[in-house]
Amino acid sequence: MQFLYPTFLFALAALAIPIIIHLFHFRRFKKVYFTNVRFLKEVKEETSARSKLRNILVLISRLLAILFLVLAFAQPFIPQDVEVQKGQKNVSVYIDNSFSMSALSSDVALVEKAKQRAREIVQAYREDDRFQVLTNDFEGRHQRLIGKEEALELIEEIDISPSVRQLSNVLSRQQRVLDDATNGIPSAYLVSDFQKNISDLEAFQDTSLEVNLVPLQAVRERNISIDSVWFEAPVQMMNQTNAVVIQIRNLSEEDMENIRLSLKYEGQTKPVGTLNIPARSSVLDTVNITILRNGWHEAVLNITDYPVQFDDQYFFTFFVSDNIRVLAINENLPNRYVDAAFNGIPYFSVDNRQSQNLDYSQFGEYQMILLNDLSSISSGLAFELKSFMENGGNVLVFPAKDADISSYRSFLNNLPANEILNFVEAEQQVTQVNTEEFIFKNVFENRSANLKLPNTLGSFKTNKINSRLEEPLLIFRDGSSFLSKYQIGDGNFYFSTVPLDDGLNDLVRNGEVFIPMLYKMAISSAKQTRIAYTIGKDEVIEERHKSNSSDLVYKIRKKEGGEFIPGQRVIGSKVFFSLNDQVKEAGFYEWFLNENESLGTIAFNYDREESDLTYLGKSELEALAGDHMSIIDINENAALTARIEERSQGLVLWRLCLILALAFLAIEILLLRFWKV
Repeated sequence: MQFLYPTFLFALAALAIPIIIHLFHFRRFKKVYFTNVRFLKEVKEETSARSKLRNILVLISRLLAILFLVLAFAQPFIPQDVEVQKGQKNVSVYIDNSFSMSALSSDVALVEKAKQRAREIVQAYREDDRFQVLTNDFEGRHQRLIGKEEALELIEEIDISPSVRQLSNVLSRQQRVLDDATNGIPSAYLVSDFQKNISDLEAFQDTSLEVNLVPLQAVRERNISIDSVWFEAPVQMMNQTNAVVIQIRNLSEEDMENIRLSLKYEGQTKPVGTLNIPARSSVLDTVNITILRNGWHEAVLNITDYPVQFDDQYFFTFFVSDNIRVLAINENLPNRYVDAAFNGIPYFSVDNRQSQNLDYSQFGEYQMILLNDLSSISSGLAFELKSFMENGGNVLVFPAKDADISSYRSFLNNLPANEILNFVEAEQQVTQVNTEEFIFKNVFENRSANLKLPNTLGSFKTNKINSRLEEPLLIFRDGSSFLSKYQIGDGNFYFSTVPLDDGLNDLVRNGEVFIPMLYKMAISSAKQTRIAYTIGKDEVIEERHKSNSSDLVYKIRKKEGGEFIPGQRVIGSKVFFSLNDQVKEAGFYEWFLNENESLGTIAFNYDREESDLTYLGKSELEALAGDHMSIIDINENAALTARIEERSQGLVLWRLCLILALAFLAIEILLLRFWKV
């Protein structure tokens, strides 16, 4: 047996006090004369013996009461299999408050059971110990050590949160706070349901920190989730059918049938259909949206699923421009075929400029720039075109037959793209179209033998370099490229080895290829426009800067109310927002400068990482925990406090000592009250 506070044992000297009182306590007798003293002598002898016995028992009771009271203050314990460390403790308690913790235990929500376990852990330690209470929110007030009472108050305030954290990140955060403490013995507790998709305990290998795992068992539920949503086309157009693709996952062990899917758009909710999803698999479905106006649009997809519902909705937004603007840079006259192609649909507009008269500052107003038979590309134009593509613009180049090879080679090397060599006059025919790439994908419904592909009387040879990542779109019979694509930053670069001159090739007269090619190049994008963001992810939102003043501050507000100022950084024509966990609810949010003018809408959804309600079993958890983590697995209705005390202090005996001290005091009182002499 050992003592937590052995200095209190000096108080055992107080045992001498009742002994001294007992020895020096002499009762004085008064003489009384009687005629018959023999009878009184017998009474006196009997009373004196009983009095001595009672006094001895009272003395023993007092001694034992004082003894056990002193031992209670010294806090004796019997060491168990874990080595007991004496001194102040610094304890970090993590309470998993993610969406999965809203599932039911046998009688209450799992998060309430976790709060109960956290309270029991805190109560198992002394008043002078220090505590950290940590949740998935990683709030600033949770990043320090506090007293016992304050820790219990923080535990009471915990509620379900959309944030999700990997357990290795949680342990790193706990270790950082405990390492910053100047003194104290550190230990960490994780109270969680230990879902498989967040339990990366093997990633935390520090064995210096005592880690204790407290698993909670939930009632297993089935779950269906809208996993992700995206548009087939990178740009949404008015008066066109815009296809939205939805991926829906069945995360349960049984097949699910008749899952109803609906779409809320422009204030109306319309049923889309029903889905049958096999167990542990996903299906794709397509919803067509017809857009009748420009500007920002909001839409919500819903499925019917119970009882887990946080992932049954998917909010998304998209922007529809008034038109797609194309800038054609010409050496001489504009190409009439290009003008006719874009002017055929009101949604497109083309501006023609001479190569000698360009305003580079206007490039950002266009979606595509077309270079028509330029004999050379100046270094200034080359720099601006590359910057335009890196920021999401598309460039289509048709070199002139007599092009300055050196200027084109310098431009192409800087992107980088394959170099052009000399122009070779030789008749060739396109025999292959890359219908897997966006430009020609779904263009030809039934590609028959009657499809006429372009012919040319000459083309530039290229020096192919594998690292330049060329993607051929139109291919000659000999395998060389007529038209190629390269991804440059967020934009695309399209290069033709054949001039646009209709005297050299018949591409411009081939409407089946030329018209859809120009349209889809104008709306193509190397970077898919974000239609939604995930709450809790450390993402940066990129929008177009709407002000010339650096003094104005952008704000974000939820449509139902409540606004905040995000972290913001303006770079050129763009502004970048960082949210720092300020968004807590899924839905639509507006960003603005002036209260009465919305500049755009952003959609936020809850993280789908919690959708898979698969938990680690006992053996799996033990395998992940290894030798440097302990698992505290107790009965659901059992108290955790005594178990923690045993682990941190051994078999604690102070409660027993206090009970015995009170018991012997009670015996003393009973002896004095009821034993008459």
